Order: sequence, then structure tokens, then C-alpha cells
Amino acid sequence: MQISSRELKIIQTSTQLTFSDIFGSWKARWGINRMNFKVEPGLYSVGNPGSSSPVLVTANYKMSFDSLRKELNELDAWILVLDTKGINVWCAAGKGTFGTKELINRIAIVQLEKVVSHKTIIIPQLGAPGISAHEVSKFSGFKVLYGPVKAKDVKEFIKAGMKASAEMRTVRFSIYDRLVLTPVDLVGTFRFSLMIFGILFLLNLLGFGPFGFVDFYAYMGAVLAGCVLTPVLLPWIPGRAFAWKGWLVGLIWAAFVNVFNGWTAVPLYSVLRALGYLLVLPSVSAYYAMNFTGSSTFTSFSGVLKEMRIAVPAIVISIFLGIVLILVNSFIKL
Repeated sequence: MQISSRELKIIQTSTQLTFSDIFGSWKARWGINRMNFKVEPGLYSVGNPGSSSPVLVTANYKMSFDSLRKELNELDAWILVLDTKGINVWCAAGKGTFGTKELINRIAIVQLEKVVSHKTIIIPQLGAPGISAHEVSKFSGFKVLYGPVKAKDVKEFIKAGMKASAEMRTVRFSIYDRLVLTPVDLVGTFRFSLMIFGILFLLNLLGFGPFGFVDFYAYMGAVLAGCVLTPVLLPWIPGRAFAWKGWLVGLIWAAFVNVFNGWTAVPLYSVLRALGYLLVLPSVSAYYAMNFTGSSTFTSFSGVLKEMRIAVPAIVISIFLGIVLILVNSFIKL
């Protein structure tokens, strides 16, 4: 029996993205209104779905929702949107909001058993860590099928009888994939960076300087090394830990800053200042590179926690010692 949207709350959506949708995604990439870029959880219809049409599950982060629906042109389907608090599928699966409990509750809320005659729902592969298929089946009666990694493969997956090829199962994280994630990290550094520049300005006023242009571009270079260069070069930088990778890139930058400013010309260029840069700049890069773990498919949640327990204390100590050396250099030229 076909259930109409008047009997149950079913929202009709289109596969065509508007300028507002595209502009909203661009703003979210740059951290503008990022946490409010979401859609209402519930059941959506694409095309003219019936009781036998497939049910695809996604997050209520609007970019995830849009990425799925735009690939469903010429297809009649249902989209079940979970309340992930505006977080994408992969991150929400790690946090638990794209999880078993929410899926079971959402199936009950939308009364999915009244909408479709079959008992199958399709979960994105990257959402698998948050879903216990046997519990979903036990409490809702719906069987969980894991779809492809990319939304662009969903139509082919359905046409193939709900079977994914090896290519569909392969998680790729290309240079482009990594690069488009860097703007939000860069924007996130602005407030913290302004605080640092304010502190340096006060230190100059108090006579602990001079902190000038060299310090400015040295710091900003370290930020770019951690937020942009490390993600882009991620697979080719030695080591596994993101903090370590960022530290290596930052070390190269610190060495360049020192040599460019005449490190070997002692006493014109202080040894204390050079050592201070070697301690501070790689640690700044390491910190910002470590933040990228939350955007990457390279790590697990437990792996991130383990890395932070080791890296954060080391970063704090290194930055503290480096700042001390630079401050001492204001009074003692070595």
C-alpha cells in the first residue's frame, strides 16, 4: 500500500542543487556557519518512490545530504536522515551520533515499516563503525546493507543488485580530498593567531622584544606547514602520527627561516633565537597537523586519542622552552 506524505511526514526533495546550496557548502568549507549547516532529520523522497523503492541513510549535515541527493537523478528513492547534530557521516560514526540507537529511533519515528514493503536499508560504508547491524535488525526488523564509499556510486550499486565492486569499497583520500578540507582549519587558527600577535605586541611594549616581521612570517609559515602542506603531502611524509608529520615539515620551515635570516652569521643572528625557532615552529606545525586527524580517513578514534596523549605534552613543553629562549635572547645575545 502506498503511503502519502499527508499521512506521514515525508519531505520531497530535489536532485538539483541551487545556488544557495552550493554557496552554503562553500561557506561551510571556510568555517562560516559550519555548525548550523544541517537539514531536518526525517524521511525524504526523491523522484516518485513507492513501497519497493530503496531506502538510503545519511547524516543531517547538509553537505552529506546534498552529496547524496544530487547523485540520485532519474532514481526513485527514500532518504532517511539521522540526527547527527550537523556532523558528517564518517565523523558522526566515530562520535556515536550516526549510531545504532539513533538509526533504530529514526526508523520508528518515521514509521518506515508503513512506507516500504521490504526490510532493507542502505548505510554508507563510512558510517559502518557506528552501526551494529544485528541490533538494528533485532529492534527494528530492518536488514542493514553497507553501500559504497562514495555517493556517486550509489546508483550503480543499486543497479547491480545491491552489490558493491572492489572499487566501490576502496577508500581513497586524494590530494584534492585533503586540500578541500584545509580552509576550515585555516579559519580556525585566526582567533588563536590574533591572541598570539596581541601577546607579542604587549611584550614589545614591555621591552621584551623586538618581535617583528620575521616572527610574524615565521609563525604564519608554521601554520601553513601544519594546516596545508602536511595534509597535501600526507602520504609521502615519513611516520604515521600526524603530529610527527607536521613536526617534520615545521622543522624544515624553521631551518629555512634561520638560514634565510643568517643563522651562521653569529653573533649577528643569535643562537638562542635560532634554537627558539627550532623548538617553537615545528611544534606549532605539529599541533595544527594533529588537528587534521579529525578530517582524515587515515586514523581511528582510539588512534587519535593515543597520539594526543603523547603529542600534546611534548608540543606544550617544546613551545614553552622555545619562547623562553627567545625571551632570554632579548637580554643576552649568544
